[in-house]
Amino acid sequence: MPSFAASFSGNSNFYMVLTQIILKPGKEQSLKRFHPWVFSGAIKGMKGTAQEGDMVQVVDSQGNYLGTGHYANGSIAVRIFTFKPFDGSADFWKEKLQAAFKLRERLGLVHNEHTTIYRLVHAEGDGLPGLIIDIYGTVAVIQAHSTGMFALRETLADALVQIYRGKLTAVYDKSNEKINKGSNTPSTNQYLYGEGGEKVCLEYGSKYNIDWIEGQKTGFFIDQRENRRLLGEFSVGKKVLNTFCYTGGFSISALKHGALLAHSLDSSQKALELAEENAVLNGFDSTRHATIKADAVEYLKNLQEDYDVIVLDPPAFAKHLSARHKAVHGYIRINEAAIKQIKPGGIIFTFSCSQVVDKKLFHDSVMAASIQAGRKVRILHQLHQPADHPVSIYHPEGEYLKGLVLEVE
Repeated sequence: MPSFAASFSGNSNFYMVLTQIILKPGKEQSLKRFHPWVFSGAIKGMKGTAQEGDMVQVVDSQGNYLGTGHYANGSIAVRIFTFKPFDGSADFWKEKLQAAFKLRERLGLVHNEHTTIYRLVHAEGDGLPGLIIDIYGTVAVIQAHSTGMFALRETLADALVQIYRGKLTAVYDKSNEKINKGSNTPSTNQYLYGEGGEKVCLEYGSKYNIDWIEGQKTGFFIDQRENRRLLGEFSVGKKVLNTFCYTGGFSISALKHGALLAHSLDSSQKALELAEENAVLNGFDSTRHATIKADAVEYLKNLQEDYDVIVLDPPAFAKHLSARHKAVHGYIRINEAAIKQIKPGGIIFTFSCSQVVDKKLFHDSVMAASIQAGRKVRILHQLHQPADHPVSIYHPEGEYLKGLVLEVE
């Protein structure tokens, strides 16, 4: 008969049995430094059995408790959500969400009349690995990236409704795109509470029609909020090209700040329709905003317009280490094309959201592109994700968004 670890709540009647994951000698050091991942190669064995999504305790080779997390069948075998004894109660999850809410409140994002779009929970950055929660006005969108968090969706939705004290009209689960397809989980995204709300939301006063049901991610790329605002400051009286535009966020910010014109480029017709819809929503007609359906690199190589500002915000070129080398070549190609073509004194906002491409590698890729382009380039700003996408100092992998503002002489 297998032996198990027990967790107790303050109530002596509560008893929770968890399987123990036993680490190999020396493999506990990263957890002692509060890094929340346990890799499969660090595991010596287990007491009990664990299925995808199960809560498990992690102990060192001597049986000393290290943390509690969700088990997964993959290279990251356990994602730790607490390094303290865990009682298994619903209050634990509510307290975690309450702490996340308080941080966004301190950041001035809660009850903000000019910005009604923000991230409430950013996975490891909020001590909740495998969980994303975004707020769009009065709608909370949950996206679980692990089976363990997916299993908690009802508990999380109930806690959200309580924390927002009746101000949420809906909680929508959009986890199907991310959870492990090998697990026996329902495959339909759905409302966990309510039936929707106003889809026109604000970012620094700009209006965006958010589609949390059919849109990418949870409906919007919230992580570029502060970078869009900075771009606006560079766009006054300028001509702007926004490549990989998706919903046209950079274009709208540029126009709001007084750009002469903004062109939104994407290879997806649906993305261009969204960008055009948002331009019209903000009062910009075809004299100041236009869409271009094209491949970004090919368009940049044959640039006709003398743009003052170019935005390069491609999707992740590499989601796994095996694709990193190919991703680097992708970043070099697109940055070289933009640097070669932009007018003297032009500004380039260039980004990478590939987690496996770190800041140094991205910087080196842009430097290689500059060398190949044969032009003098200066870095004016180094960009990253905003404060509602916090990064645990013990989990640097959480800093996925990298950006540079370049001046090309």
